[in-house]
Amino acid sequence: MSNWPLGLYIVLVVGLVAGMLIVSYLLGQRHKERETGEPYEGGIVSEGSARVRLSMKFYLVAVFFVIFDLESVFIYAWAVAGRQLGWAGYGEVLVFIGVLGVTLGYLWRLGALDWNVKRRP
Repeated sequence: MSNWPLGLYIVLVVGLVAGMLIVSYLLGQRHKERETGEPYEGGIVSEGSARVRLSMKFYLVAVFFVIFDLESVFIYAWAVAGRQLGWAGYGEVLVFIGVLGVTLGYLWRLGALDWNVKRRP
């Protein structure tokens, strides 16, 4: 099986992207005003630095959300094929949910989900 169509496609895509970048560089406008370099987001004039230090709790909540949201996708996939899997699949999903419950309990007991407590370093 020949791969020349894939190679031709890659060459055409790279050529098209390079052409668009070159034409945009040559024909694009260039502004040197003071306001051009300032950030502008949604109509709100920026104040202060964009390098704000956030608490580690924000990152923990984001990671927990991704983990438990991904697990819900697995449970949904099990629910779609629940009849074909039978009792063995039911037992496996119960073990899976049990592990998730134990993990959530561990995180709760550890204090990872508590926002009001100040910990000592």
